[in-house]
Amino acid sequence: MRLRNARSLRRFRFDVETFRGHQALLRRLVRPAIAIGSFDGVHRGHAELIGRAVDRARATGGESVVLTFEPHPAQVLAPARAPRLLTTTERKLELFADLGVDVCILEPFSLALAALSPQAFVREVIADGLGAAHVVVGYNFTFGKDRAGNPETLAHLGGEHGFSVDVVAPVAADGSTLSSTLARTLVSAGDVAAARAILGRDFDVDGTVVRGAGRGHDLGYPTANIDTGGELLPAHGIYATWMRLLDGDPAKDLICATSVGTNPTFAGGALSIEAFALDFSGDLYGRRVRLGFVDRLRGEQTFDSPQALSEQIRRDVEKVRAIMTTERPP
Repeated sequence: MRLRNARSLRRFRFDVETFRGHQALLRRLVRPAIAIGSFDGVHRGHAELIGRAVDRARATGGESVVLTFEPHPAQVLAPARAPRLLTTTERKLELFADLGVDVCILEPFSLALAALSPQAFVREVIADGLGAAHVVVGYNFTFGKDRAGNPETLAHLGGEHGFSVDVVAPVAADGSTLSSTLARTLVSAGDVAAARAILGRDFDVDGTVVRGAGRGHDLGYPTANIDTGGELLPAHGIYATWMRLLDGDPAKDLICATSVGTNPTFAGGALSIEAFALDFSGDLYGRRVRLGFVDRLRGEQTFDSPQALSEQIRRDVEKVRAIMTTERPP
């Protein structure tokens, strides 16, 4: 996703009016109800928070707004410890649109922004910059220099600047508080089925189909090799997945048996994502696709021969077909 320059506006195909920072606003927002956060993954807890802003905007005849940060604050404040992200900026915008958001502010995160006091951040960005009428944040929201601001600080400053504040309590599932960190942990461990309960949808990645070594074709299972650009991926293993073409209007999603790993049977190599689409024949090279992870079948294994690997792939495909008769793509 690109904006042409620091003051440009672009209407995305998902219909969220998007500005790169509060200073790039080209018009005055109408009674904005603003949800603030990093929103990596846009999980069920985020959906609750953003939904509050959307509901408030609709009730007051205003606009629902998401104020989020790019890059992720951890990539600026602690780059060595910054996590791989669950969602790209473009995917987040798409998910915001699904939740009914009217406007997104992609606030450039920098050391200068982080150095603002809580009072200065509220005054310059939220009040004067966006003209907030209402603000929604999570229970653990912090802001300003040294993270000195919290929801109570925000509510106090809101009283001074004329906007109200709604604080969303933790959202839990199966006794665990929903969080981006928990979702990343589950995906990284390969437990994509459990991650679905956090995200409210299958974990997915977008990428481009590129040419590989051609081993899948030699084994009787030609695969689409997908270059995702380095975002978070599930643990090495074999997965039941679906594939959606993003640069066209396919009649339906493709059901796939997908390998994430290094091909150890063939002496290993670079990490690759290889998806065998069941009941499909055609050329996908160069196509933009979305791959959704439904369930993990097994870990990555080394086989004694290509023939043994081919037989295991046959069994994997049978399992994928059985899983996908009940676990349908969204």
